[in-house]
Order: sequence, then structure tokens, then C-alpha cells
Amino acid sequence: MLTDDLNALEAKIEELIGLCESLANENRALRERNRAWAAEKSDLVERNELARSKIDALIDRLKSMDVA
Repeated sequence: MLTDDLNALEAKIEELIGLCESLANENRALRERNRAWAAEKSDLVERNELARSKIDALIDRLKSMDVA
């Protein structure tokens, strides 16, 4: 009887270890995806600012042409 209980406990512990490893792998993958999304967002914000400055410069040129 004690052997059966120990075997059952060992099986549960092994199951928990597997679950912990699986969750750690998933967590690592999610952190990597989060880093990738943050990098992409940063790139898009930078490109958006560049486009905004080009449009502002173009508007200023158009306004100066209208005055002349």
C-alpha cells in the first residue's frame, strides 16, 4: 500500500515538473513575442514621426508657394 502511494506521489510530482517546464517554455516564448512586438511598435512610431515631419515640411512649402 505504501509503495502504491509513493508511486502515485512520484507520478504527480513528475506531472507537475512537466507542467512547470511547459509553462516556463511558454513564458519564454511569450516574452520573446512581446519583445518583438515592442521593437516593431518602436519602428512604426519612428516611421510615423518621420512621415509626419515630411508632411509638415510639405505643407509649409505649399503655404510659402501660396504666399508668393
